[in-house]
Amino acid sequence: MTSASTNPDTLSYDQAGVNYDLIDPLKVSAQRAAAATAVHLAGHGFTEVAASRGESAYVVDVGPFYLASIVECLGSKVLVADAMAELTGKSWYEGIAQDTIAMAVNDLITVGATPLVVQAYWAAGGSDWFGDKARAQALVTGWKKACDTCGVAWGGGETPALAGIVEGDRIDLAASCTGIVSPKSRLSVGDDLAAGDAIVLLASSGIHANGLSLARKLVERLPDGYLTEVEPGLSYGEALLAPTVLYSPVTEALAKAGIGMKYCANITGHGWRKLLRHPSAFTYRIAQVPPITPVLKFIQEHAKQDDREAYGTFNMGAGFALFVKSEDAERTVEVARALGVSAIVAGQVEAGPKQVVIEPIGVTFGHDDLQLR
Repeated sequence: MTSASTNPDTLSYDQAGVNYDLIDPLKVSAQRAAAATAVHLAGHGFTEVAASRGESAYVVDVGPFYLASIVECLGSKVLVADAMAELTGKSWYEGIAQDTIAMAVNDLITVGATPLVVQAYWAAGGSDWFGDKARAQALVTGWKKACDTCGVAWGGGETPALAGIVEGDRIDLAASCTGIVSPKSRLSVGDDLAAGDAIVLLASSGIHANGLSLARKLVERLPDGYLTEVEPGLSYGEALLAPTVLYSPVTEALAKAGIGMKYCANITGHGWRKLLRHPSAFTYRIAQVPPITPVLKFIQEHAKQDDREAYGTFNMGAGFALFVKSEDAERTVEVARALGVSAIVAGQVEAGPKQVVIEPIGVTFGHDDLQLR
């Protein structure tokens, strides 16, 4: 990320131990090596959808429909759940399970897929982790509830005890998801994204599951740590643990309403820079931003981040972006709101240089701010 804040008191993602300048080159290298393996599909009579390379989910053409797949790790949000369990005596793993499912499902639906099957990967630092029956059962209960919300089958999973790799009494959670794009016209990899298309933003529930390394680092600055109040009756730790919104009910409802998604972006790591994910040169002009959830406003204030740093790291109230025809924009908002998900028509796609222009806060992200291909 370029043009970082010069305020010496600013807490950045880099300072929290996450440097995308080091991570992203590996992603690009891996994507290039992976692309060379696509020829193996021909031996099975299938082909890849080349435009899905570098997107949030990978798509294969199997004839009458497309198959899409994704694997995602939850990350360090479990550390917040563990810390809050010690402070409150309550298990937070039901929400953590939803977060993990959301990381995979919300990526899968960006390509227009209907999620079908979820697999679990629960790698503990030792067998004792599974001995805490209340915590383990909360994970199971939350996992099933999230699957029910998304209408997916929980196919199975892996529960290794990895002493020496994962720290004792910790767990690393991940999920893979397979889905189907049917009819094929539902595919949304941006092939027909065009100037004049509308950008609809779906509201987040909070930090979701990205930026937690910085959020945890911030605890060192707070007077009461995780128990510091974000607002009356809501602690910082509790606010961080608000479960990630599952957006697949919205995308499924849009398909049933005959509203086509031209492109989608799951706003996770890299924050609003994710709007630059499409490879073509477009300007994404944002005329309206959603309300910032209290916990994200709290983080920005206490981490002393300017808007550029905050919007380039966190979702800042927008968890998912839909690119639709301008005439479908208001109906898209109505469909989302009918399902309890707040949404706004935030802006539009324009011809021009590859950049995101967030007019209400005077922040622009350019091509060099997100290079994942």
